[in-house]
Amino acid sequence: MTDELQEYLILRELDDPITEEQLDGAAETSGETLEELRGEGVGIEWVESEVLTNDDGEVTGTFCQYRAESEDAVREHAERAGLPATKISRRGSPLEGE
Repeated sequence: MTDELQEYLILRELDDPITEEQLDGAAETSGETLEELRGEGVGIEWVESEVLTNDDGEVTGTFCQYRAESEDAVREHAERAGLPATKISRRGSPLEGE
């Protein structure tokens, strides 16, 4: 199944900043939702996430990388987990410096 998964980058912008505790809660819900989807036969895996903050250090969103069978699988995960998916893009090849 993993060979069929594509790489996706997801920008999750929040309307209002949240606390680290709220972020931890969202991450837990996300993980539970991933398990639920995989139990239903959906190919989706979390790879990593970067936290976005404002000048005050408040959490304003995340930039996440997933491997999934389709963009629909990524969107379904976001909807079920109650997470924003401001922009979902297929990941291309990394840029290489000189």
